[in-house]
Amino acid sequence: MEFFKLIFWTITLVNVLAFILIGIDKYKSRHNLWRISEKTFFTVSVFGGSVGVLIGMYFFRHKTRHPSFVWGIPIILILQIAAFYYIFV
Repeated sequence: MEFFKLIFWTITLVNVLAFILIGIDKYKSRHNLWRISEKTFFTVSVFGGSVGVLIGMYFFRHKTRHPSFVWGIPIILILQIAAFYYIFV
Protein backbone atom coordinates (compact mmCIF):
# COMPACT_ATOMS: atom_id res chain seq x y z
CA MET A 1 0.00 0.00 0.00
CA GLU A 2 2.85 2.41 0.77
CA PHE A 3 4.23 1.85 -2.72
CA PHE A 4 1.01 3.11 -4.31
CA LYS A 5 0.97 6.18 -2.05
CA LEU A 6 4.52 6.97 -3.11
CA ILE A 7 3.61 6.58 -6.80
CA PHE A 8 0.49 8.72 -6.37
CA TRP A 9 2.31 11.59 -4.63
CA THR A 10 5.23 11.45 -7.06
CA ILE A 11 2.92 11.67 -10.09
CA THR A 12 0.96 14.46 -8.40
CA LEU A 13 4.13 16.44 -7.72
CA VAL A 14 5.40 15.97 -11.29
CA ASN A 15 2.07 17.19 -12.69
CA VAL A 16 2.02 20.26 -10.46
CA LEU A 17 5.58 21.01 -11.57
CA ALA A 18 4.58 20.58 -15.23
CA PHE A 19 1.63 22.95 -14.80
CA ILE A 20 3.86 25.55 -13.15
CA LEU A 21 6.48 25.21 -15.91
CA ILE A 22 3.87 25.96 -18.58
CA GLY A 23 2.80 29.05 -16.61
CA ILE A 24 6.39 30.23 -16.24
CA ASP A 25 7.04 29.75 -19.96
CA LYS A 26 3.90 31.71 -20.83
CA TYR A 27 5.07 34.56 -18.60
CA LYS A 28 8.51 34.48 -20.19
CA SER A 29 7.06 34.49 -23.70
CA ARG A 30 5.03 37.61 -22.94
CA HIS A 31 8.06 39.42 -21.52
CA ASN A 32 10.62 38.31 -24.15
CA LEU A 33 12.72 36.43 -21.61
CA TRP A 34 14.72 33.23 -21.91
CA ARG A 35 12.26 30.38 -22.59
CA ILE A 36 11.89 26.82 -21.37
CA SER A 37 12.68 24.41 -24.21
CA GLU A 38 9.97 22.25 -25.76
CA LYS A 39 12.17 19.24 -25.06
CA THR A 40 11.79 19.97 -21.34
CA PHE A 41 7.99 19.86 -21.59
CA PHE A 42 8.07 16.56 -23.45
CA THR A 43 10.56 15.10 -20.96
CA VAL A 44 8.38 16.10 -18.01
CA SER A 45 5.37 14.63 -19.83
CA VAL A 46 7.07 11.30 -20.44
CA PHE A 47 8.03 11.09 -16.77
CA GLY A 48 4.42 11.40 -15.64
CA GLY A 49 3.57 15.09 -16.09
CA SER A 50 1.43 14.82 -19.21
CA VAL A 51 -1.77 15.75 -17.39
CA GLY A 52 -0.13 18.84 -15.89
CA VAL A 53 1.27 19.94 -19.25
CA LEU A 54 -2.08 19.35 -20.98
CA ILE A 55 -4.08 21.25 -18.38
CA GLY A 56 -1.47 24.02 -18.30
CA MET A 57 -1.56 24.37 -22.08
CA TYR A 58 -5.25 25.16 -22.09
CA PHE A 59 -5.38 27.02 -18.78
CA PHE A 60 -2.63 29.44 -19.82
CA ARG A 61 -3.50 29.23 -23.55
CA HIS A 62 0.09 28.38 -24.30
CA LYS A 63 1.49 26.04 -26.98
CA THR A 64 -2.04 25.30 -28.21
CA ARG A 65 -1.15 26.17 -31.82
CA HIS A 66 1.82 23.82 -31.96
CA PRO A 67 0.75 20.52 -33.56
CA SER A 68 3.56 18.70 -31.75
CA PHE A 69 1.94 19.70 -28.43
CA VAL A 70 -1.70 19.44 -29.47
CA TRP A 71 -1.15 15.87 -30.68
CA GLY A 72 2.00 14.80 -28.84
CA ILE A 73 0.99 15.41 -25.24
CA PRO A 74 -2.38 13.59 -25.55
CA ILE A 75 -0.64 10.66 -27.27
CA ILE A 76 1.86 10.45 -24.40
CA LEU A 77 -1.05 10.52 -21.94
CA ILE A 78 -2.90 7.75 -23.78
CA LEU A 79 0.23 5.59 -23.81
CA GLN A 80 0.71 6.19 -20.08
CA ILE A 81 -2.88 5.20 -19.33
CA ALA A 82 -2.48 2.06 -21.46
CA ALA A 83 0.78 1.17 -19.68
CA PHE A 84 -0.82 1.74 -16.26
CA TYR A 85 -3.75 -0.47 -17.23
CA TYR A 86 -1.44 -3.18 -18.58
CA ILE A 87 0.76 -3.19 -15.48
CA PHE A 88 -1.80 -2.79 -12.68
CA VAL A 89 -5.06 -4.23 -13.98
